[in-house]
Amino acid sequence: MPDVKDLALRAKDASRRLAATSTRQRDRALLAMSHALIARQDDILAANAKDMEAARAKGTSASLLDRLELDPQRLKSISESIKGLALLPDPIGEVISGHTLANGIGLRQIRVPLGVVAMIYEARPNVTADAAALCIKTGNACILRGGSLAYESCLSLARVLAAAAVGAGLPEGCIAYVESTDHAATEQLMSLHGLIDVLIPRGGAGLIRSVVENSKVPVIETGVGNCHVYVHETADPEMAKRIAVNAKCSRPGVCNAAETLLIDEAVYATVLPPILKALEAGGVTIFGDEKCRSLGAVTRIQPATETDWETEYLDLKIACKVVTGIDEAIAHINTYGSSHSEAIVTRDYAAAQRFLSEVDAAAVYVNASTRFTDGGEFGLGAEIGISTQKLHARGPMGLSALTSTKWLAMGDGQIRE
Repeated sequence: MPDVKDLALRAKDASRRLAATSTRQRDRALLAMSHALIARQDDILAANAKDMEAARAKGTSASLLDRLELDPQRLKSISESIKGLALLPDPIGEVISGHTLANGIGLRQIRVPLGVVAMIYEARPNVTADAAALCIKTGNACILRGGSLAYESCLSLARVLAAAAVGAGLPEGCIAYVESTDHAATEQLMSLHGLIDVLIPRGGAGLIRSVVENSKVPVIETGVGNCHVYVHETADPEMAKRIAVNAKCSRPGVCNAAETLLIDEAVYATVLPPILKALEAGGVTIFGDEKCRSLGAVTRIQPATETDWETEYLDLKIACKVVTGIDEAIAHINTYGSSHSEAIVTRDYAAAQRFLSEVDAAAVYVNASTRFTDGGEFGLGAEIGISTQKLHARGPMGLSALTSTKWLAMGDGQIRE
């Protein structure tokens, strides 16, 4: 089992050679990786079955099991996603800006790979494939560290993808996986400043906080999604119900699922009961404030506490609060939200514009579900994560988010006086 530092040294060497590869070489490797997932499907699904059996034995929640499970259709979707990346334009070498100085030196700013990208993530085997493919497309080497719940699945995927990439002519070490389950391996990964160029954690709040607080490597903060749907007083009631149910129920264990429903006091008595009934019919437990509970619309409702406003449930649970208007709604979201995805349902143009401009989040929606915050849905191909910070990248991180820039200066003997 290779030492983490040895993996990083190999990845660093591989990143320098990857940076010199052509678009055609990297796209050919992506197609090989896509085909390998299907060719090795039985091995990958057998590994996933081991993880699923162990997870069920531990009493893992249904939402986490859903994130962990692979089947032929999901594996085909992952394979198709990688194939789709090969068809996207290559950002490497793209000229971002350029001009000629008064002294005749020509300047161009171009996109270049970041170098070595490390990922620490939890029970999402698809992240292994997404991260590896995005890094290869952008000329970056990657070091992957999945969670113990998905250990067998992620290791199998990483081995299949790495072998396919190397077999297609890319350098050894371009896709590496940390096989040790010891927490010391994670600590070592976070300490390798100078070998690893950026570290991306993807998982729950605890994982992300630990990486942000302890890493010596630059971190892109991603993932925690305390998302809200606000039903404005002018909202179409049927639209509000459809959006609220979709945002919560379509896949409750993902970061773009809604965790809090806010509704305007002016309409809550008539508009809220059908929404609560639809949520309850979908198996959702509601944590409501006093006004929500006073309606008596549903039986599966509990008193909301301060903790509920700041909780990312990742489950069939939602907090519900009646607000006095858009000012309170925006203030609540900016206080308790995680800067991920926020939505307003309204027929008022001015209210929509206020919400768009004043809510601090990576993605802000008018009359649409928060569930659309996704690299694939945004047309970016696969995503490596959803950044909730403001430096370098924000929102779904596709190809361009895995690049840096370089200035190229072309002169003919100029010297600075």
